[in-house]
Amino acid sequence: MLFGSSGIRRPFGPELIMTALRVGGCVGASCSSIVTGRDARTTGPLLEAAFTAGAAASGCRVCSGGVAPTPTVAYAAQHHDAGCMITASHNPEEYNGLKLVNPDGSAFSLARQQEIEETYTLPHTADWTCQGETTESDIIGPYLDAIQDAVSLPEGLHVVLDCGNGAASRVTPALLRRTGIRYTGINCTVQGFFARPSEPLEEHLPYIPAMVKKTGAAGALIHDGDADRFMAFDNKGHYISGDHLLMLFAEWTGAQNVVTTVDASMAIEEVASVTRTPVGDSFVSEALVAGGDFGGEPSGSWIFPEHSLCPDGPYAAALFCAMAAEWDIAEKVAQYPQYPLIRRSFRREDGHALLRRLGADNPTDGIRIEEEDGWCLIRASGTEPKVRITAEGRDADAAEKMAAKGEKLLISGQPIH
Repeated sequence: MLFGSSGIRRPFGPELIMTALRVGGCVGASCSSIVTGRDARTTGPLLEAAFTAGAAASGCRVCSGGVAPTPTVAYAAQHHDAGCMITASHNPEEYNGLKLVNPDGSAFSLARQQEIEETYTLPHTADWTCQGETTESDIIGPYLDAIQDAVSLPEGLHVVLDCGNGAASRVTPALLRRTGIRYTGINCTVQGFFARPSEPLEEHLPYIPAMVKKTGAAGALIHDGDADRFMAFDNKGHYISGDHLLMLFAEWTGAQNVVTTVDASMAIEEVASVTRTPVGDSFVSEALVAGGDFGGEPSGSWIFPEHSLCPDGPYAAALFCAMAAEWDIAEKVAQYPQYPLIRRSFRREDGHALLRRLGADNPTDGIRIEEEDGWCLIRASGTEPKVRITAEGRDADAAEKMAAKGEKLLISGQPIH
């Protein structure tokens, strides 16, 4: 299986190079024009070149945007038939991969992924007289213009910014400078090696609270490697959970209908009408096409359909700055309901097989167990050899009970009846 829950990701090696070449041919054969971009990883230029070679050999024109965030490539895709981002998102540096997007910014559907897998080994080479051309283009400038036009940003605000040495370093600092927002930056240079783990988890950011307090900042903006994710700290230096960020964005945008994933807190249901999807931003964006004002998942993917159907970290950062200028974020978050939520992961090389034994139709969708005082979700990661357990309860005992139930099922490996 080529595709996981968020595109294609693998440890770098000959297999991934060949995958990029062949996928380029598959996508190029059905498109006349594709825009590409890559994150900061050292293997990005080679994989972008391999994808471009495959696409151009099939007769497709390829426009490279160079190092740029995934949402920037997705925004530029509106002027092409598709977009391809070379990235492994928040995975460690030794990984890389491909994300394929439609002109509206949404990820390729399961049906289109299946088409690629079915034609993956077939030749996609056009006649020598019909080879495609390759060009370079500035895709960052128009993207910044679009955010500035859509979001009224407060001049003079002060924030802490951590780009994680990823592609956001090309965009978010420039956006803040353009609008007169002052920032204290860390890890805001493009590097192939990340100074901190790329996933924007609280445990990876122990230095941020002190920076917020020392500088008197209104909060902190945090990106992952390709800037499709955004997390934040409030004005008191507290990490804001993904579930509370979901609620903040829903309230700020006035969203009445929110699309989120099965692992999001039940607290969101107290502030908006909710549609739930399997875990993965591609499922959220697909559901938003059918209806919804705003979508996201607590891992940090936020989708604003009036802008794009791609999770957009810099756009989310801009909205956070706007709300931080009007709200006391710490005070606002304290008003939201909060139920004990437990998230645990276990390294399992047999994760997909294990979930099938437990009764899951799709291991990455997983199995959700609901009881009166809580719920538990067991699912195999689509990008790493891990099984994840998410549990929530009305109180701490109920949450722990649901988490223990999930762990017991993992150990037993017995089907759920």
